[in-house]
Amino acid sequence: MTTPRKQLISIRDTPYYHVVTRCVRRAFLAGYDKPSKTDFGHRKQWIVDRMMFLCDVFSINICSYAVMSNHYHMVLKVEDNKQWTTTQTLKAWNRLYSLPYLCEEYLLGHISHAAERYQMKKMAKKYRKRLMNISWFMKCLNEYIAVKANSEDNVKGHFWESRFKSQALLDERALLTCMSYVDLNPIRAAMAQTPETSDYTSIQARIKNKKVNLLNFGDKSIPYYLSDYIALVDYTGKCVHPKKKGYISDDIPDILNRLEVEPDTWIEEMKQFRTDGITAVGTVSQLKAFCQSVKKSWNQGFQIPALE
Repeated sequence: MTTPRKQLISIRDTPYYHVVTRCVRRAFLAGYDKPSKTDFGHRKQWIVDRMMFLCDVFSINICSYAVMSNHYHMVLKVEDNKQWTTTQTLKAWNRLYSLPYLCEEYLLGHISHAAERYQMKKMAKKYRKRLMNISWFMKCLNEYIAVKANSEDNVKGHFWESRFKSQALLDERALLTCMSYVDLNPIRAAMAQTPETSDYTSIQARIKNKKVNLLNFGDKSIPYYLSDYIALVDYTGKCVHPKKKGYISDDIPDILNRLEVEPDTWIEEMKQFRTDGITAVGTVSQLKAFCQSVKKSWNQGFQIPALE
């Protein structure tokens, strides 16, 4: 039985979430499809462009992403939008969907009656809540891509395998580990040799200074320096590349030393994001608190040591 999304996401416990969506039957519908001998690789850019557009509309930011041939990953941070005005909220929602007539009249300045203004505030509150909701973000991403791809193929039916999978990242270490896991997808799949050659990933975009709508490093959003993160991803890529399996370099990034993390432990922790069913990542106390928040007696999670 499918777990309700409210038992998987609790913004009160953490604003950070790892989400994954796969193509139907895990077919390569965004890459080279061998059965049909057709290259759908251009759809990867569709997905990236739509991600960036939605970040501009929603109060949700992307920490990292990787678009592969039959699935994609994102690490998201949900931001509070309670300070958004009614006008700001309605304009944001109108970039996604048509507004009711009353809302259009409000934006044109044609609403003056108190009862109508009260109704506008109620509607804005509903839209504001949706604009910081991961499920709505994913709906606006996946439906758009599915419709566009089906139109291109002149077919009907499902494009994505099922609803998206999500994992709650309960602390900074879980966030850092998961971001690295996401950015290293092309290297693990032997599609790239280095982070800077990993197409359609946030790590390549950051290294090449591409103008994409990504959450910044070095502040309260992602509490690490970008240079440290790039060094860490580069180091980890050398350890997880299929041709260098098990290889651990002596040249350990300073960030691992500062976090007092053993290289072998780091690699093992990162592998856990490949496991289906893991719905939360954090320390024992964090996992227990998360279960209480989502009102579950237990949650299948992965335990990691606490940061000092």
